[in-house]
Amino acid sequence: MTRINSALPRFLAVLGAGLMIFGNLAWSADDKDVSDIDKRLDASAKVLTEIMDTPDKAIPDKVMSDAKCIAVIPSMVKIAIGIGGSHGKGVATCRTEGGMWSAPAPITITGGSWGLQLGGQAVDIVMVVMNDQGMQHLLSSKFKIGADASAAAGPVGRDTGADTDWKMRAELLTYSRARGLFAGIDLNGTAVTQDKDETRILYGKFLPFSDILAGKVHARESSKPFLAVVRKYSGQARTEHGELKPSAGTPVAGSR
Repeated sequence: MTRINSALPRFLAVLGAGLMIFGNLAWSADDKDVSDIDKRLDASAKVLTEIMDTPDKAIPDKVMSDAKCIAVIPSMVKIAIGIGGSHGKGVATCRTEGGMWSAPAPITITGGSWGLQLGGQAVDIVMVVMNDQGMQHLLSSKFKIGADASAAAGPVGRDTGADTDWKMRAELLTYSRARGLFAGIDLNGTAVTQDKDETRILYGKFLPFSDILAGKVHARESSKPFLAVVRKYSGQARTEHGELKPSAGTPVAGSR
């Protein structure tokens, strides 16, 4: 009995130390996850800014002003050894009924292509939803480009008359930037889904895609730079009657 009593404090001390270690590890993991989504938001803002600051190679102003939703996937990884594949994480935002831009929703895109390929590279992707039908596909939280939503490689050049281009009939215009080169890209076959894990990390709990993109969720403080860039380059917001007016900005509330 004496031996048991003398060993008990040591056991409790070891147990307590173990719990502290696991607790610190869990805390560190949570901090890392939060940091990752914050970095992704900042990277998305940087990608869109760099693209739009090159007038002759930017997304046309007409496309940006008419956009229903904008999604940015910074550093989507494309790896190919015989069979091509791709995977990336990013964020999307949509215009609400009042013309504001919604809080960002984390997304994941995955796809693949067949061909004799060898190599790998990181590619920045921008997707612009151009009409209500395309917006509904995005709000569904899961769709495949080309199968569920019609898509086309987007026109390039800030002053391009995209409203007269046949590509404007597509629900989704898609762009890529790799090694400094920016151009429209064919993403047919790529699946776009809500990133549920990062949604929980960003907002502290799971929230439906449709609620976030419909403007029912307050944006977090870390979303400010990304939303500011979207507001800056979208330029105008569409009213209920189809007229255009200057964007009033997106309300940002809440913090971590």
